[in-house]
Amino acid sequence: MGTLQHIQHQISALNDLIKTNNDRITGYQKAAEGTEDASLKSVFAGYADQSRGYVNELNDYVHQLGGAPTDGTTLSGKFYHTWIDVKAAFTKKDNYSVLSDCEYGEDVAKSSYRKALDDKELIWEDEKVLTLLTSHMDGLKIAHDAIKALRDSVKEQEA
Repeated sequence: MGTLQHIQHQISALNDLIKTNNDRITGYQKAAEGTEDASLKSVFAGYADQSRGYVNELNDYVHQLGGAPTDGTTLSGKFYHTWIDVKAAFTKKDNYSVLSDCEYGEDVAKSSYRKALDDKELIWEDEKVLTLLTSHMDGLKIAHDAIKALRDSVKEQEA
């Protein structure tokens, strides 16, 4: 792979992560709309803000590589959010369901970062990018575990 192809591959991978974070922002906005619980709304707003920060950092690296950052979302994210909207129209959204949907979204986000970090064709020559992606991944793991714990505690309260 030539240098230009390598840079294009990196830009593409970073843009995929931007899309994943945009999906995550949309997901948490929908989650906030799906609950009346003020503390959950606050948690969801915090994680949406976390992804906005991640997007800004990723945008900076795409610019450094000479690329144009995306502002879109993933196709799978669009389908998933549409499915959530359809499901919400026909079923009662309780906090357990909302948190389960959020946990699924966190799994998808972690998987996207793992794919970028494990891609053998992506040789992240800039240690700062690798550190950034690893930091984002760590933040996503913490968010996943927190959402899962909230989901489990809601299930216990409802039992």
